[in-house]
Amino acid sequence: MASSKWETRIILVAQMGVGILGNTSLFCLCNFTLFTGQKVRCTDIILSQLALANSLVLFSKGIPHTMAAFGSKYFLNEVGCQFVFYFHRVARGVGLSITSLLSGFQAIRLCPNFSRWMEHRMRSSKCIGFCCFLCWILHLSVNIFVPFRITGPTHSKNLSVNTNYGYCCALNPDRFMMLLVVVIFSTVDLTFLGLMTWASGSMVLVLHRHKQRVQHIHSNSHSLRPSPEARATRTILILASSYFSTYSLSSLLSLWMALFVIPGQWVLDTSIVLSLCFPTFSPFVLICSDTRVTAKIVLFHLPGRENTFC
Repeated sequence: MASSKWETRIILVAQMGVGILGNTSLFCLCNFTLFTGQKVRCTDIILSQLALANSLVLFSKGIPHTMAAFGSKYFLNEVGCQFVFYFHRVARGVGLSITSLLSGFQAIRLCPNFSRWMEHRMRSSKCIGFCCFLCWILHLSVNIFVPFRITGPTHSKNLSVNTNYGYCCALNPDRFMMLLVVVIFSTVDLTFLGLMTWASGSMVLVLHRHKQRVQHIHSNSHSLRPSPEARATRTILILASSYFSTYSLSSLLSLWMALFVIPGQWVLDTSIVLSLCFPTFSPFVLICSDTRVTAKIVLFHLPGRENTFC
């Protein structure tokens, strides 16, 4: 039992450290152009918001649960618990929405079926910030009732408590309210998951067809690096599959805990670790696929270019 607790502590601390480093690096990379005077990419705005949402998930869920894993229990009062859980739900939803927005934006720019939307595509850089703003407003509104079912740790002995997180408690609402919450959250989440799946599938299909058309060009090339189509497809598949798997498992566990059982500590820990996986590792996937980073790495390894970064 003691070894299990230490394993949980190590995993949570590692996730927090790696996640904060990755999201900070992604945020700085996307906003570096503001200080250099270079043209800001449309995707930089989206990725900045994704890094912000990921960081908020890590701070609102990772830090309190890590402190609880190390034995702290009463470091938040009732208002603090409500504040933390509310912004975790908001950041979690915004992360899903922004990832779906990123997939949809890339699909519109890539897929030839959207050629009639060329004018709209050229204006996407102007409206993309407004779309991100709408994502925040949507989830700030949808999750407004979350604080009403959260209370402080001093009420852990209350019979109406359904889940005790160690530092906060979730109250068990009546069946009608729980059904309403499940319907609202499921509708919003499934909508964005469907958009992400459609956009990712469309991009993979277009890239695969393009790769087949230019296969003779790549076959004549002696470069050991994978083709741009292969790199783009790999990035899309990694992001979509990792988000879908971790998000789905975390959501199913949360739903199971809310509706059917009073969870044990290992179930809570598993749910927390799963919910932090995507915010922790997705920034590194996005950074490694960014052409500004890969171009510098290539230049650094070219003969006579060893001092490119100096």
